[in-house]
Amino acid sequence: MSLTEIAALLGLNLALVVAAMLGLWLVALRLKDVSFIDAVWPLGMLMLALATLPRTDGDGTRKWLLVWLVGIWALRLGWHLFVRWRRQGADARYVDILKGLERKRGWGFGRTALLVVFLPQAFLAWLTSLPVQLGQVAWEPTVGWIGWTGAALAVVGIGFESIGDAQLAAFKKDPANQGKVMDTGLWRWTRHPNYFGDACVWWGLYLIAAETGPGLWAIAGPLFLTFTLTRWSGIGITEKAIHRTRPGYADYVRRTSAFIPWPPKRA
Repeated sequence: MSLTEIAALLGLNLALVVAAMLGLWLVALRLKDVSFIDAVWPLGMLMLALATLPRTDGDGTRKWLLVWLVGIWALRLGWHLFVRWRRQGADARYVDILKGLERKRGWGFGRTALLVVFLPQAFLAWLTSLPVQLGQVAWEPTVGWIGWTGAALAVVGIGFESIGDAQLAAFKKDPANQGKVMDTGLWRWTRHPNYFGDACVWWGLYLIAAETGPGLWAIAGPLFLTFTLTRWSGIGITEKAIHRTRPGYADYVRRTSAFIPWPPKRA
């Protein structure tokens, strides 16, 4: 594909995800809640991968490898977050952000939700998923050792994230753990195994894509995701909320790695 054709592909994909987010915004207006965006965000990335599939002539093995891996990741994570939203209701993080901006700027719920949540999420989903878009463009070369290493890393990430989520869900189900800090299993080695797993998935998908010329330029996706998980809306906002509800969390922070799994420090 020429640069013009690639630009058109990416532009149409961006328009597609913006249209999808506008539809979800209308749903949020009826619910007066935007928290479900977390569950549909990974599905938006799968949508972009599937939308790219019939419009590119890249290596078939690479294309299906990208689509299947992002599909497994998105469906598993989307369902997990949807169940959590239905069980717990509105996410306090979004409630605080929206109410704060409504007071500060005088905006209503609809305008705030559109400009702060849904439109930015459309662009960020498109940006993060560049590996599964640009990775499908070029026919040559076929998947080599870098690509298969990336596939293995993505599988490890899916497994790591899935195990971490299952361990936390089991911990929360036990009434005896109410108010306690989860510090066993993978959570003993990292405070955010779900975020670390996410990063592994998208760096793995990038390695699959990066064996091709167009795919090499998709590095903005995993770079942004890693930044947002570690420095922006991931660890920072999540831990700010937890500190208010878990008295022992400060001690857990002192002894446990924030992101990369590492043996815990001695007290």
